[in-house]
Amino acid sequence: MTTMIERATPIEQAAPPTFETLLRMVAEMDTPDGFKAELIRGKIIVSPFSSLRYLRSMRALREQLKVHAPEGHITETSPFLFRFPAAERAYGPDLFVADEAAFEDDGRHADSAALSLVAEFTSTSTKDVDWHEKLEVYGQVVPVYLVADMQAKEITCFSEPSPHGYRSRRTVSFGEELHVPEPFDCTVDTTGF
Repeated sequence: MTTMIERATPIEQAAPPTFETLLRMVAEMDTPDGFKAELIRGKIIVSPFSSLRYLRSMRALREQLKVHAPEGHITETSPFLFRFPAAERAYGPDLFVADEAAFEDDGRHADSAALSLVAEFTSTSTKDVDWHEKLEVYGQVVPVYLVADMQAKEITCFSEPSPHGYRSRRTVSFGEELHVPEPFDCTVDTTGF
């Protein structure tokens, strides 16, 4: 008779992928039409583009911000990924204002330092990330962050980034005017939202 003794056998695991490796993986992904991939909390997250009914709000915000954007900055809703290396994150905002020079490279990911404003339009699947994860990361780098909470029918403007996050916050209901501070220093009419 043979006796076997069970013994735990360690399994060697490969180290988690680096931020740069994840960025390459996102660049090589063939996401389905209507979906975007972002790096959130060290993972590649694929989520749908905004709902069709968001177009009117996104376009109204884009048109109002465009005329107040800093010199040389573009206002877009195109799906581009911005990298935040210090936080090891990469986001594709719903709307952004950024220095056009950031798009002269051959790369696939723009530098977050080019951003002067980011706007996210919440959905039930992205709301938590927009209000927490992205708020924390944007709050250290991006001068202005707008969260259009489509479920609560409110828009919040965060400004004055710092190493500890935004120092200023203002919320209004859709239909009210919202002041967007420097570098825009304008008022946004949210009536059409």
